[in-house]
Amino acid sequence: MPARNPPSTQWLSLIDQPADLKAFSPRMLEELAAELRARLVKLVDQTGGHLSANLGVVELTLALHRVFNTPDDILIWDVGHQAYIHKMLTGRLHAMDNVRQRGGPCGFTRRSESEYDPFGAGHSSTSISAALGFALADLRRCGPQSTRRHIAVIGDGALTAGQAFEALNHAGETQANLLVIINDNEMSISPNVGALARHLTRLRTNPVVERLRQTGSALFAQSGELGAIFAQSRQGVREGLQQMLAMPTLFESLGLRYFGPVDGHDLPELLSTLENIRQMSGPVVLHVATQKGKGLSVAEADPVGFHGVAKNSLSQSTTSRPEPMVSFTQAVGEQLCHYAANDPELTVITPAMIEGSGLKAFYKRFPEQLIDVGIAEQHALTLAGGLAAAGIPTFVAIYSTFLQRAFDQLIHDLAIQKLPVVLLVDRAGLTGADGATHAGSFDLAMAASIPNITLLAPADTTELKAAMDTGYQYAAQAQPTGPILIRYPKDRCLTIDAPMPDSLDRPRIINSASNPERSVLVIAIGSLAAELSTAELPDITLVSLLQVKPFNQAAINPLISQHAQTIIIEEGATAGGIGAQISAQFNAGAQLSKRIRLWGIIDAFIEHGSRVEARADCELDFDTLVANIYAIFQQVSS
Repeated sequence: MPARNPPSTQWLSLIDQPADLKAFSPRMLEELAAELRARLVKLVDQTGGHLSANLGVVELTLALHRVFNTPDDILIWDVGHQAYIHKMLTGRLHAMDNVRQRGGPCGFTRRSESEYDPFGAGHSSTSISAALGFALADLRRCGPQSTRRHIAVIGDGALTAGQAFEALNHAGETQANLLVIINDNEMSISPNVGALARHLTRLRTNPVVERLRQTGSALFAQSGELGAIFAQSRQGVREGLQQMLAMPTLFESLGLRYFGPVDGHDLPELLSTLENIRQMSGPVVLHVATQKGKGLSVAEADPVGFHGVAKNSLSQSTTSRPEPMVSFTQAVGEQLCHYAANDPELTVITPAMIEGSGLKAFYKRFPEQLIDVGIAEQHALTLAGGLAAAGIPTFVAIYSTFLQRAFDQLIHDLAIQKLPVVLLVDRAGLTGADGATHAGSFDLAMAASIPNITLLAPADTTELKAAMDTGYQYAAQAQPTGPILIRYPKDRCLTIDAPMPDSLDRPRIINSASNPERSVLVIAIGSLAAELSTAELPDITLVSLLQVKPFNQAAINPLISQHAQTIIIEEGATAGGIGAQISAQFNAGAQLSKRIRLWGIIDAFIEHGSRVEARADCELDFDTLVANIYAIFQQVSS
């Protein structure tokens, strides 16, 4: 529920740009923090969006904009989903009432939106690399005497990705004025895993370090030269203690000075710490401990559940909303539980997406059979390859947009070696409010170009079960031919009233035209086939194609030949997509080329908005599809 009696607007309306914060007293900043939280809860309830992460960085955002001189100082938010407060303070307060809506601000940072967003984001772990690039450019142009600062705010979860370590490793060898702020809330979306999470926890809870921090806090809070001197001396004492304890931090081992942890909700401590670090040169890491969901009791109690919230989910009773239909994601999770109940070796791998990939129930029932590798997509696929090579039936649950980050592993480690890993590719197609960075536009074209891959796009519950059963049985084969990729959208899972073919590579006939020579063949891939099966269509042939690679020419080409025109519809990029490959193969072997229309995601990055709006941009929404099918049928039947 939203906070009761939110503070009346008094300070927020006075801010047109971050520089206005420099006139605020500490008391005013504390009151502004409460006001921002109330405004945040209200707007997220109105539009849906990311809540817990933004509640956790209110004080940190205020302190950063108070101390540094953005946009001259470069401030980059990793992922960008925690930048709502940043956007409110940088001239987008009223626009944020439409965040993630068509025409409103993006839910992530983007360069085209504001000069205060110097580098766009959406995926994790890119901020340090980008900020280091800015810092090195400044070093080259202005030399080490430059006073410009370059800040990357990255979560402890995002640090589990290899790119973040690559950037830290590089930064430690430079003189760049780079400040890496670790927003340590012990979570990414789910609780963090791995050795790095344990390392940060030790730093947060080390009693010697904590006593040192408390003892020196009064001196460190001094402004000007004394504070800067003590910052250096305290670091020296701290390094000595750590050497005695044989516990240097990872960051210091990489050549970056480390400070912290500091309380990310203590504004005075944040301000004094940042003021003193601002006077230093070279790469620095500041470890800030925050609480995800801070200030909203339900979000504090369930930060995972309130990571992303639906529209009106805070102000309405959950019991008043009807239960949604089963989604593809839910159905996948249930089917995995069914397999695991009878197979203790079956293993599911996910890169920090237990909840998002529908694995919460699976993890509760079979915790030893699920591996959460953190935000490490490349490792996830190669780890799966190793398990599969050892004979373990292995599934990888991953979003389409994140599979892009492991393209080389898909080729090098799985396909070339013909390893029977089953990839469960969620959020395939257009995802809507998260926009271009999260759309699953490219998995079909990407996977279709790789040899030794079987690519399945189930349309409904029946096809999904058939695809997963095939994948599970195949994972135990002695002579596998390569990985299986099963892709499905963020959508409800319907049921088509049509019999399944005797083989997955044959088309499933949903409707047959009475006079195909004067009619249209519609080959629909994935859930689009289920949607069209509910429409009042003219006398056409409608088929669902579950297995789109390898492509069964012998089963499809005769259908194409029999009809006046063919339409191939896919919720994926048309350039290099399944339709393009079917068309090329048919026309290469046909004596007379036929007109084959390809409908899919256009050659553009689709803006954020609802899923319906995103599909409408590509003329893939239900009404437009039906209208266009009617129009072509009338042309060929007249």
